[in-house]
Amino acid sequence: MKPLLVKEFTATSCIGRGLEQTLDSLIGRRSGLQACEFETVRLDTHIGEVSGIDSQRIPADLKRFDCRNNRLAELALTQDGFLESVEEWAGRCGRKRIGVFIGTSTSGILETELAYRELDPLTGALPASFDYAATHNSFSVADYLRRRLDLEGPAMTVSCACASSAKVFGSARRMIEAGLIDAAVVGGVDSLCLTTLYGFHSLQLCSNAPCRPFDVARDGISIGEAAAFALLTRIPGTLNGDDVLLLGVGESSDAYHMSAPHPEGDGARRAMLAALSAANLRPDAIDYINLHGTGTPSNDRAESQAVTSVFGTTTPCSSTKGATGHTLGAAGALEAVISALALRNGLMPGGAQTAQLDPTLTARYLLANCHGRIARVLSNSFGFGGANCSLILGRAG
Repeated sequence: MKPLLVKEFTATSCIGRGLEQTLDSLIGRRSGLQACEFETVRLDTHIGEVSGIDSQRIPADLKRFDCRNNRLAELALTQDGFLESVEEWAGRCGRKRIGVFIGTSTSGILETELAYRELDPLTGALPASFDYAATHNSFSVADYLRRRLDLEGPAMTVSCACASSAKVFGSARRMIEAGLIDAAVVGGVDSLCLTTLYGFHSLQLCSNAPCRPFDVARDGISIGEAAAFALLTRIPGTLNGDDVLLLGVGESSDAYHMSAPHPEGDGARRAMLAALSAANLRPDAIDYINLHGTGTPSNDRAESQAVTSVFGTTTPCSSTKGATGHTLGAAGALEAVISALALRNGLMPGGAQTAQLDPTLTARYLLANCHGRIARVLSNSFGFGGANCSLILGRAG
């Protein structure tokens, strides 16, 4: 594939609003996971909740889109000058030539959960104020962002569990390469809701403690929320050394099980190999791997096997979910932004919360930060049902 320029990027999660706070937390190896006190949820688990979402305002002309998910999108959109950068680029290539590709899993389902508390006692009807299309519908967040950014190009939502906002990079790349658009806003938004928290708890996948990927005592995930965006464009005539490029996208679908990974990580391995092939790179060209690394016994074991089958046991890797929690449909975009920060700042973040590595996992997992020049990073995102995506990002110089 032809590389694309990651012109701008931003992320907001429980470890920070925008790039500066996010980087500072990664350098300080600070986690944003706290005991769950969300809404009416009464579960012994930890979550990565973003503060200030309830007080975030939606523009008056888009009031019908008001829900937690879109407020989180708005909060992230206004960080790091991202809104202004998209506006500047729209002036260059035209609003019809910029697409919007967003990943989410639960979208604004919390709004529906709240609406069910107000069912008419006689008819069972939802309240008249409830607007499913603008809030809960999976397309809601892409529609909101398209209107908020005043863009007129193609817009779509990808919803395939935890690989959703990694796969949008591939969707945007195909549209750009086909000549349908010149640039794309890509990203992911997922917010906390009762269905997700109780649902993962019912699957016995939630840890009581903050999640600890690759730890010998790991016992489950910590659910988080986040919004992350990037502006992808064709490469201009000149590049700066700090510019970040999208070099490769690899996707696979193993369909091994509805919620469990293939035990040998077959689909993960094929996604990584496809990304390397797309980037025309050998495995030894990758300096650091941002793992999917959820902290469940089966996921970490399968991913470790897949990574070592492709890269051997020497490539440094870690999971940042011990800091951010598993942000589900937003995880791919959030960790792509973290990978871009790693490239720009020469940082390979050590895995937060992980204390004692599982000696049976053979991947070279980092417990402490490592610093040095990083040229290329691979970021993994794997979802329920065997939806897998690996991204390769690199420095321009």
